[in-house]
Amino acid sequence: MMRVLFVCVHNSARSQIAEAYLNQLGQGNFLAESAGLEPATIYPPVIKVLKEDGIDISGKKTASVFKYFQEGRRYDMVITVCDQANSEKCPVFPSSGLNLHWSFPDPTTFQGSEEEKTEQVRWLRDEIKHRIEEFIHVMGQDKISTRSGK
Repeated sequence: MMRVLFVCVHNSARSQIAEAYLNQLGQGNFLAESAGLEPATIYPPVIKVLKEDGIDISGKKTASVFKYFQEGRRYDMVITVCDQANSEKCPVFPSSGLNLHWSFPDPTTFQGSEEEKTEQVRWLRDEIKHRIEEFIHVMGQDKISTRSGK
């Protein structure tokens, strides 16, 4: 099982979405967690749009990347999901494997009415879900290639 950590600044949206989808879609091949540099509360539209897709994170809390580091947690892969503008604030967490960066906009900066913001969060949810599906496919291909000696 591959251990993956998703990291963003507040652990309130993007990393929570990525964690939820990798755990749901990864069929037990992945153990995903998420954390942030400055943990906040989960952004309510994220809870709403994930629930629309059958995932309930309403009881979930945010986590500190520093706490995970102090606990000595180890990951095979660490993926930061901060946007390009905030990528320098996005914390680096040591891994025993790859460190990747996926740039996604911060939904707390979305503009418009509540419904317009929620629609933008739906778009973000779908973008992250698609990236997770690609990730699972690529990692599955890597496993197949490694086992077959290719």
